[in-house]
Amino acid sequence: MRSIAFAWVVLVGLWASAQTQDVLGSHNLSTSIGGQNSASCLYCHAPHSGLGKGPLWSHQLSTKVYPNLYTSPTLQNVPDQPVLGDNSSLCLSCHDGTVAPGLTVPYGQITTSQMSRGLLPNLENSHPFSLRLPIKDASHLVPTIAAGGTTADTTGAVKLINGNIECATCHNPHNQKIDIRSPKFLVRENTRGALCLSCHTTQARTVNSRTNPLVTWTDSIHSTSGAAVSPASQIGGYNTVAEFACQSCHQAHNAGGATGLLRNVSAPTANVDTNSQSCMTCHSNASTLVVPILDVFAAYQNRGSHPFPNTANVHAVNESAVLVQNRHAGCADCHNPHAAKQVTAFNAPPGIRPSQNGAAGVAADGSAMTGPATNQYETCLRCHGAGSGKQSLPDVYGYAPTRASFAGDPLNLIPQFGLSAVSAHPVMRDATGSQQFSLRSSMLNLAGTGASRAMGTRIFCTDCHNSENNREFGGTGPSGPHGSSNSHILERRYDASQVTPGTFPNGGPGTLIANLAPNPVLTPGQQNPYNLCAKCHDLTKTVTNQSFQRHSTHINKGFSCSVCHSAHGVPAGSTGMSGRRLINFDVNVVAPNNGVLSYTSATQTCTLTCHMMDHANGKVTPRQ
Repeated sequence: MRSIAFAWVVLVGLWASAQTQDVLGSHNLSTSIGGQNSASCLYCHAPHSGLGKGPLWSHQLSTKVYPNLYTSPTLQNVPDQPVLGDNSSLCLSCHDGTVAPGLTVPYGQITTSQMSRGLLPNLENSHPFSLRLPIKDASHLVPTIAAGGTTADTTGAVKLINGNIECATCHNPHNQKIDIRSPKFLVRENTRGALCLSCHTTQARTVNSRTNPLVTWTDSIHSTSGAAVSPASQIGGYNTVAEFACQSCHQAHNAGGATGLLRNVSAPTANVDTNSQSCMTCHSNASTLVVPILDVFAAYQNRGSHPFPNTANVHAVNESAVLVQNRHAGCADCHNPHAAKQVTAFNAPPGIRPSQNGAAGVAADGSAMTGPATNQYETCLRCHGAGSGKQSLPDVYGYAPTRASFAGDPLNLIPQFGLSAVSAHPVMRDATGSQQFSLRSSMLNLAGTGASRAMGTRIFCTDCHNSENNREFGGTGPSGPHGSSNSHILERRYDASQVTPGTFPNGGPGTLIANLAPNPVLTPGQQNPYNLCAKCHDLTKTVTNQSFQRHSTHINKGFSCSVCHSAHGVPAGSTGMSGRRLINFDVNVVAPNNGVLSYTSATQTCTLTCHMMDHANGKVTPRQ
């Protein structure tokens, strides 16, 4: 009896406070002071004739059974149906939309000053609550939650309710403006994610063999960015991305991306996975930020862009670093949003770029790395290594040469770039052997008019596969292999020689080049069909024949580098040719000569049929 009397005194005190300060905010449903049920507390509470549940509860409870509750591939604390009359059930009596606000047990339907807002018709896309007890520890949770039932909130406002996460853990229904800039009945202010970090920790922890994914959050760009958020975004009252913190990407209730509670764009883009939709909120020249940042998603409008995952092969935080199937290249496969940093300077190869900090990787031997990638190519090998289900997709990415001799999977780049390769572009290993005669001292900028990064012993994958307007080499757009108007997501134009389909002598291997004109433009620029190679190699030196005595003849007949050279490397075990200097013929263009297809580097001679000519023993004769 004493506790009930005390509760009534509290209710009266809250009502009096509400009339003068209106701390109840939108929970004050009274029509006017002195009007019908002017005591705003009575919409939820009653001193007599209530339900006998909760704090003198009088509002009609919802009996809805929620068909879908929050889930994710790594969820350890599973939510259950809220128990009727328990903490969260009281809130849902108005907020699940099945019971009219003001429908009380002792007074019937009472007129309200406003309709219910903040409805939660589904719980699958809201932060989990009413968890199945006991709470289990997880690497991203503060250890005291599972061990002692307390949070890390130093103010004491963020609490477990009867040992559980409930609505009142985060919300105080009696005071809307504890956090003045985010008046959402929060129990404490949430600037820079302070409320979220009461339960989620950034400390290094490993639980059940899983490391804390938030350990790199503190100095990531999403945690430190001073970019101003536009009020038009309507995501809250903070000013910068850093102040919004978790809320920049996550939404506690009614999230567009259910798994992960992702704050997706309001109008989802077709054929884009839910993780990437979240990134589009800011990285698509959207109005979310006062000053829009580089439009990464513009690059994806090109036909040959990296493909987003399809619905059968979406990104999951617990997946292996070795990915399968081509259609699995969402933003989160190459970027870790909790660790990524802004690229203020372009570091030298092969190190990972700051924007890919914390991303998963595959080692040079093809095994999944236990930690994040440290070299850029390790992230690329997630898809372009030994994983199964790869496709060449020429209709999307353009013509692909078929090499005369490749041991194993031709789309597995590890043998082509690795230490065992006969020769390779220096992506996974340092450049070896003599200095190439045509090699420039520095890479050219996109315009081909000036030097960019100095040539070293390594190159990046993105030195060839990049946006054609990337800022690293003089453009104004984002850098990276998001998409390009050039085939194979190449930074610059590169045309591979092709012949007319058919059977010799009317077409097919060994016949004349059909798609490239003789005597091509060799000066760097968009008119140069070999512009990508000209970024690093001075082609005017190549046609002097100092490195190969017939370079000029072949180039002036319309041959591109791809006829004779493999762009990546020549794996060990390739037969019929030395494989030196990346030589591995495209058998769609050249044909064997009397069954023999070979190249001898010592004499610079080949045996094959090409451009209607037989090559053998250093002699070239018309094909009979």
